[in-house]
Amino acid sequence: MNETGQATSGTGATPRRPLSGRVVIVTGASSGIGAATARELGRQGATVVLAARREADLEAQAQAITQAGGQAIAIPTDLADEAQIARLVERTLDAYGRIDVLVNNAGIGSVGWYAKTSEENIHQLVDVNLLAPMLLTRAVLPGMLERKRGAIITVASVAGHVAIDPLYSGTKYGLRGFSLSLRRQLRGTGVSVSLVSPGFIRTSFNRRNGFLMPGPEIVARAIARLILHSRREVIVPWYYRLGIWAEHLLPWAADVVLRPRRRRTPREVQS
Repeated sequence: MNETGQATSGTGATPRRPLSGRVVIVTGASSGIGAATARELGRQGATVVLAARREADLEAQAQAITQAGGQAIAIPTDLADEAQIARLVERTLDAYGRIDVLVNNAGIGSVGWYAKTSEENIHQLVDVNLLAPMLLTRAVLPGMLERKRGAIITVASVAGHVAIDPLYSGTKYGLRGFSLSLRRQLRGTGVSVSLVSPGFIRTSFNRRNGFLMPGPEIVARAIARLILHSRREVIVPWYYRLGIWAEHLLPWAADVVLRPRRRRTPREVQS
């Protein structure tokens, strides 16, 4: 052991993994980006609290992490329910005494003709995609500020830069505004705030797309890096920066390229 109590690289010593000792909540952890992130953080030594609605899938992901030598628990949570958000934080604090990192990943996707969108769908997307991250962040912040240490990482989307769907993009633009403003407000407190904006990633939401997409592991690795080295925002994969650049500088061209070809009934998929 060295002076800080960490294992050294001497013979027989167990190397300390990058995120050892960190308690992390990952929402939307039953599949896709959330599940990949939970596995990656567990592999790097974090104690992972997995939260999502689908209890069986959530338990399977937690078991996979523990069987691989990591530490994880599953807490079934409907993030559209404020009481369940509070319960998630309380149960995590009861189990581990603190929350070091929050990964706001849970989200619902919707694509289609906005005029056909139901009021229920609007409320659900806003509740899960925007209100839940705000409420969950507010719930974990006091402890982080008291310890002067913590990280809040929110998964938005390239659709928060490039307007694609009125409802989905609306919530992702909101997430960007929330996260970037909070980052400025918390500067100097010891609590970092970062944003991850993925493009098309191989998840259930994008399963109908007929082109090659990177797997969710690319986003998971970006999130793990942000815990250790905070940045304002990361675009994943990097080449989506070109589309964002075009949207900002040539919006008229984006209007033509992204014009919908037909009026579709909204399709909702848990991401």
